[in-house]
Amino acid sequence: MLTILGFVMIAAFLVLIMMKKMSPMAALVLIPALFCVLVGQGAHLGDYVLKGIGDLAPTAAMLMFAIIYFGVMIDVGLFDPIVRGILKFCKADPVRVVVGTALLAAIVSLDGDGSTTFMITVSALYPLYKRLKMSLVVMTGVAATANGVMNTLPWGGPTARAATALKLDAGDIFVPMIPALAVGLVAVFALAYVLGRRERKRLGVLTLGDTTLVTETVPENETEQVLVGAGTGGTGGAPAEARPTTGGAGTGSDDGPAAGFGEQAADDDGLQVLDPQRATLRPKLYWFNAALTLALLTLLILQTLPIPVLFLIGAALALTVNFPHMKDQKARVAAHAENVLNVSGMVFAAAVFTGVLTGTGMVEHMARWLVSGIPDALGPHMGIVTGVLSIPLTYFMSNDGFYFGIVPILAEAGAAHGVAPIEIARGSLVGQALHMSSPLVPAVYVLVGMAKVEFGDHTKFTVKWAALTSLVVLCAGVLFGII
Repeated sequence: MLTILGFVMIAAFLVLIMMKKMSPMAALVLIPALFCVLVGQGAHLGDYVLKGIGDLAPTAAMLMFAIIYFGVMIDVGLFDPIVRGILKFCKADPVRVVVGTALLAAIVSLDGDGSTTFMITVSALYPLYKRLKMSLVVMTGVAATANGVMNTLPWGGPTARAATALKLDAGDIFVPMIPALAVGLVAVFALAYVLGRRERKRLGVLTLGDTTLVTETVPENETEQVLVGAGTGGTGGAPAEARPTTGGAGTGSDDGPAAGFGEQAADDDGLQVLDPQRATLRPKLYWFNAALTLALLTLLILQTLPIPVLFLIGAALALTVNFPHMKDQKARVAAHAENVLNVSGMVFAAAVFTGVLTGTGMVEHMARWLVSGIPDALGPHMGIVTGVLSIPLTYFMSNDGFYFGIVPILAEAGAAHGVAPIEIARGSLVGQALHMSSPLVPAVYVLVGMAKVEFGDHTKFTVKWAALTSLVVLCAGVLFGII
């Protein structure tokens, strides 16, 4: 009974958010609360929710201060050179833009943290997608899938969990998987190319007058700084005329870092702009901010301190050094308060879903039902079976639940047929490309929130491509004899 209700609860959640009948936050709270009552455990709902909140509170704290930290870094212009490099590479070609999205997400993913990756990727590329009128779900889908493949790094989480659960060395799990994961990354770039070709076909021929800022007259007879002088695609509009720019504030020339990000437009259709004149630029502190960020990411990879503590200290330092006056600090926190509230709210809403799913025993019953359904003939191929099961299970479960609850069961089943635990561990990494778009992953709400994409739209678009990427990784692992 719990098995059936568990699958029905997950299906109801996905259907309602993809059909946009409920907001993700409301669905994450109300649907599990209803099913908790249906299974006869309504009296324990409070305990389950508090347990879920307790488990996710460190993640919410990390996201809160990470958003503030990277928000400040964007304000002061730290990532402007990245934007300039991307503009030079991408120009106005949708294919290059989408491939550049995959490349940037993959590179930033080396820090092992999905939230960081999504904040940097969206911050750098959102203006370009908006200016060229490209589909934002393409950006979120490609970024999430690229990050999912890279999430298998030993310091990213899944590999460490698999090693801990099966008492193995993380290097022994990850290093042999590199060829298969490399093929998966190539698949992501191939996907980016195909999606870019689609966008190019949809938009028509775009032109880019300049990779620097231009001034464009808007309908309200006001002027605003726009990212690029791109045309309107296939509609036949003429490209905006490029005009000289004055360079970043405080730099005196175009040779300094490119302009940083200005405030968000008032509505979803507005253009987030690069403003070289905004007061928050700190060109004289550029190298301090670069060193601080590099140190923060290094400590994050080395796991010197818990990630929430690192971002808390980092945010405090960034605010204090860049904005020494109390009034300016309050203004910067207020500027990013909307993102902080949206993301942290989604994390705590997800705590209700995970708390009920785990507390009622639905997850355990669902997993054991799936494992018990494996035919004995597949016993000698448990590594492959684990890879296949990891795709749906890591989507519907947290990584902790999968690696500490399910993987040991699969390892026991494999051991009975002579399959080494190391093969089970490697197979368990296959589903990470899809896992990063799971509604139970807090980082995905950073991605869709900053990109202003509905979670249901992101899910409908991304799931099929991410699942396909996971299957490519699995096939490569089998072909190379890794799994």
